[in-house]
Amino acid sequence: MYESYSGLKFERRGRILIVYIDNPPTNHMTPTIHTELGRLFPDINRDTETSVVVLTGAGDAFSAGGNIKNMVRRIEERRTGEWYQGIEEARQILRGFLRLEKPLITRVNGHAMGLGATLAIAGDLSYMLEDAKIADTHVRMGLAAGDGGALLWPLLMGYAKARHFLLTGDSMTGKQAAEYGLVTESCTKEELDTKVFGMAERLVNGSRQAISGTKIAINMLLRAQLDLLIDSHLALETETFFGPDHSEAAHAFMEKRKPKFGAE
Repeated sequence: MYESYSGLKFERRGRILIVYIDNPPTNHMTPTIHTELGRLFPDINRDTETSVVVLTGAGDAFSAGGNIKNMVRRIEERRTGEWYQGIEEARQILRGFLRLEKPLITRVNGHAMGLGATLAIAGDLSYMLEDAKIADTHVRMGLAAGDGGALLWPLLMGYAKARHFLLTGDSMTGKQAAEYGLVTESCTKEELDTKVFGMAERLVNGSRQAISGTKIAINMLLRAQLDLLIDSHLALETETFFGPDHSEAAHAFMEKRKPKFGAE
C-alpha cells in the first residue's frame, strides 16, 4: 500500500505501523516528504492492517523542519508556485492529522524544529527524549507561525507560555516540554522504545471502535478550530514569506551571521 512512497519509510510490527521521516542526518523536509505527508493519513485510514501508528525520525533526529538552502533558492528564483503548493500541502497535513481515525503516537527521538515541532506535538500521544530540543522557529526565519504552531501550542501548554516560545522561537528540552504539557512524557534514550511500543501494544489490544470514537470526539474541537482558522493562519505566513524579513533571515542563516530585521 505504501510502495509509492520514497521520502517516508515504513515498518510493520503486527498491527503497528511505524512511519519514518527518512532524510538523515537531520530529517529536514524535502518537497517529496512534504507531499507524502499530505497524503499519508488518508492512506492509513484505508489501511485495514493497521490499528496504531508511530511517527518518528530515521537515525538520531526527529525532523529539523524546512531546508534553509531551499528557502534561499525559492526566494532568489521567485518560485512562488512552489510556495503555494507547499501551503496547500500544509493544509492537507494538518487536516490529515486531525482526521486520522487510528491512534497516532509520535516518537520524538531527537531535535524537532519548525514543521518538525508541529509534527512532534500533533499526535494523540507524544514521547520525547528528555535532552532533545523542540522549537517553532518560524519567527526566527521571518515567518508567521501559520502551519499549526499558533493553533496547537496554546491549546496544549496554555497561552502565556506558548506566546513566549512562539514569539521568540526559543527552544526547550523534552523534559521542559513534558512539564509544560506540550508532549505527553519525556524519557531517556534507553526508555523511549519501551514507553512508545508498550503504549502502542496496549492500544492495539484495546477496543478499536471505542478508542477511535474517543479520539474523534477529542479532536472535534481541534478540527472545528482548524477549519475556522487555517486559511487565515496560512495567509499570514504567506504574507511574511513575501516580506523582506524572511529573505534576510534565510540569507543570514546561510552566511552565518545575525539577521538585521526591519528593512522596508
